[in-house]
Amino acid sequence: MELTKNIFFNTDKLIENSVVKISYIGELFKNNSEEVFIHYGFGLNWNELNDIEMEKTDLGFQAEITLTDDESFNFCFKDNNGNWDNNNGQNYIFPIEKNVLALVTTEEENENLPTVRKLRKSYIWSKKIRLAVYKIITYLPKIISGNYKRKISD
Repeated sequence: MELTKNIFFNTDKLIENSVVKISYIGELFKNNSEEVFIHYGFGLNWNELNDIEMEKTDLGFQAEITLTDDESFNFCFKDNNGNWDNNNGQNYIFPIEKNVLALVTTEEENENLPTVRKLRKSYIWSKKIRLAVYKIITYLPKIISGNYKRKISD
């Protein structure tokens, strides 16, 4: 996922409590800095403020970061000479999405019954389609070649 012109993540979405790899090919990389650090925090107040030295590769500087359950991921970059890339003083700020169970859509409660969870219809249909494709792939060659044995009942 490309967040800006020079910053990439190894995932499509930033999801709470997950580990993401960030790659940076911005000004500090282009200026051949030897060491680059990511300076980051979470939420409006930059909670859990931290600096991590990024690994220099041919593809840019890279680091793995564990996201928290705050609403945003805030960061900027600095090198060992005191040069900063902080998005022209605005820092890089991106939302962190909540981890939602994709298969569960509703929960119904009843006085006499425990909580019941319903699966999405699209998930159920995808399972049925996969099963049908499996059966076609497995049995169609046998039927065509004549190696399909039918059970004969008396």
